[in-house]
Amino acid sequence: MAVASQLAGRSSSFQGWVPTAHGPQGAASKEPDPGQQRVLLICADNVGSQQMHVVRAELRKDGQKAEILMGKNTMIKFIIRRAAAENPALNKLVDAIKLNVGLVFTDCEPKKIREILEKNKVVAGAKAGAIAPSDVFLEAGPTGMEPAQTNFFQALGIATKITKGTIEVIKQVALARAGERVGPSEAALMTKMGMKPFLYGLKVTHVFDGEGMVDPAVLDIEDDDIKECFKNAMGRVAAVGLKIGYPVAPAVPHMFVNAFRNLVALTLETEVSFKEAEEIKDRVANPDKYGGGGGGGGGAAPAAAAAPAAKAAAPPPEEEEEDMGFSLFD
Repeated sequence: MAVASQLAGRSSSFQGWVPTAHGPQGAASKEPDPGQQRVLLICADNVGSQQMHVVRAELRKDGQKAEILMGKNTMIKFIIRRAAAENPALNKLVDAIKLNVGLVFTDCEPKKIREILEKNKVVAGAKAGAIAPSDVFLEAGPTGMEPAQTNFFQALGIATKITKGTIEVIKQVALARAGERVGPSEAALMTKMGMKPFLYGLKVTHVFDGEGMVDPAVLDIEDDDIKECFKNAMGRVAAVGLKIGYPVAPAVPHMFVNAFRNLVALTLETEVSFKEAEEIKDRVANPDKYGGGGGGGGGAAPAAAAAPAAKAAAPPPEEEEEDMGFSLFD
C-alpha cells in the first residue's frame, strides 16, 4: 500500500504532460516547460537494497535531483493509465513497464542523472543461469588448485597440466560470453577460483520525454557532434549545388568567387577591364613593382654575386713536387 500511495501521489507528475488550453481559441500549448519532468526507466536486475540506498543518497546531494520509485508493475501501469486518459502519449510508457523495472522522475538534465545511476556498481560473482553482462576468460597459467580438482576442468574441456603440485591451464579459455547464460560448471569453477568478474548496477533502458520513448544513446550526443553533422551536410549541399550549377545558399559564396576568377582571367587575355581587376593586372604586368622579383628567381642575382667572391676566397691549389729521381740513401 505504501508503494500505491507513492505512485498515486506521483501521478500528478504526469499532469505536466497534459496539453493545457491557452489563448482566446483555447489552442493546446506545445512549448516545453522548463521545469517539466522526465521519466527514466531503469533495469534493476541483480541490484541489492544497500546499492539502491547508495544511489538514492547520491541523488539527494545538493538538493533532490531525482526520485526513484520501485513497485509492482501492475500498480505502476494502473496509475499511468489513469493519467493517460488525459494524455494518450503516456500509453507508450505503459508498454515499457516489463520485468524488473523502476521509474526515475527528474526535472534535471537526464544525462547527469544517468551518470549518477550507472556509476554505482557492485562487484559480484557469477551465478548459474544468470545472463553474463560481459565476457569472462580464464587466463593461461597456474591456478593454485590441487590436482584432485581436475574434474572441473575436464568437464569444461579445458586443457591442463600438473606443475609443482598444482593445476596449470595451458591456454586461455572463455568461461562466459556477454548476453549468454552462465553454465553451472563454469559458475562453480569461477567460485572455486574466487573470481568475481561481473559488475552489477542500475541501467537506464528508456527515457520518456512527455511525447515518446527515447533511446538512452541519444543522451551521449554533444553540441559539437550536432554542429559537425550540420557542417558536413552543408558541405555536401554546396558540392552538389556547384556541380549542377544550382544557386543553393551554401554554394552561392563559392559561385561568386568562381565567377570573379573567370572575369579576372578574361581581363588578362583581353583589353576589357574593370575596377576590381586593375590591381591584379598591374601585379601580373609589373611583378618587380610589388617585390615579387619574378617569383622564385629573386635569389638568382645574390647567388651570382656570391659565386665570384667564393671563387676568389678559395685558396690556390698546391703544386705537386716533381720527382727528380734522387733517393735519401743514394
